[in-house]
This record gives sequence, structure tokens and C-alpha cells, in this order.
Amino acid sequence: KGLLDQGKAVPRGRRGGRSKDKAPAKSKAQQTRVVQELAGAKVLIVDDDIRNIYSLTSVLEAHDVEVLHAERGKEGIEILERSGSIDAALIDIMMPDMDGYETMQQIRRRPKLANIPLVAVTAKAMKGDRQKCLDAGASDYIAKPVDIDLLLALLRVWIARSQDAARNPAPVVEAAE
Repeated sequence: KGLLDQGKAVPRGRRGGRSKDKAPAKSKAQQTRVVQELAGAKVLIVDDDIRNIYSLTSVLEAHDVEVLHAERGKEGIEILERSGSIDAALIDIMMPDMDGYETMQQIRRRPKLANIPLVAVTAKAMKGDRQKCLDAGASDYIAKPVDIDLLLALLRVWIARSQDAARNPAPVVEAAE
């Protein structure tokens, strides 16, 4: 299996012939638009369309986000279970085998993974689809074609909440007997 099939981050030098040493210089506008709250975060993309993975990865890496990906729901769950440090996951709804709804439900059933922010990414933008995603376990929802500014804002909020919860876990309250 290649890197793309193993849910591993793709080194920048592997795409488009760019080497790590010769990455294109960012313009002044690009430099000021980097969302600092995302720098250093780790995001999992679960989508069966490699074009979507590539475009979302390109955007997120420009904000210094480490990106992992999976092309199937089951594979995404396995990556989440192996990596205890993923800050958020973008879950496509329309996937073969295990769709995004079932993937999110499975993630929410696992105590170790239950609090990871899940953002449903879907071409289905009909009335009721957002609620169906939330009912399946999504923390939030974004429709395709993805509005990049909205995606970055959602990730900024959810990753901050996730990291804050990890730093300050809620106290465990024991039931009275």
C-alpha cells in the first residue's frame, strides 16, 4: 500500500513535484490569512474521493495543519483508534460500504473517540440533512462545494474546544449510593 492507502500524512514533496526545500513562497495576502489557531492541529479527512482529500489537504496544510486521511469509514475509525491525538475529523456522508452517518455513529459509540469533533461534509444540502447529520453524531455540518472560510472557522472553533477539553477534563462525578 502507498501512503495514500495507509491513512498517513502525505509529505509536501510528494505532490506536484514540490520539494520541502523549495515550497512556493506565500504571498503577503496568504501570510496574513493563516489561521493561527489551527497551526499544529491534526485533522482526519474521511472521503472516498481522492480529489476532495487532495483539495482539503492543500487548504489545511497551508494553515500548518497535519492531515491524515482515509477513503472508507471503517479505515477512518481505525486511524482514530490508533492515533490518540486527532483534533477533529471531516467526514464525507456519501461513501461506499459504511456511509458517513454510520461512520459517525460508530465513532460516537466508542468512549475513547466519543468527544472528537466530527464535521459532516456533504453534497446533500436538502432541508433536514443537517439535522440528520447532527443526529448521527456530527458536531457540525458543511455542504459541498465547501466554503473554505466557513470550514476554517468551524475547525477553529471545534479544535479550540477539543484542545481545551483535553487540557481541562471535566471532573468525574461519582454516583451516590
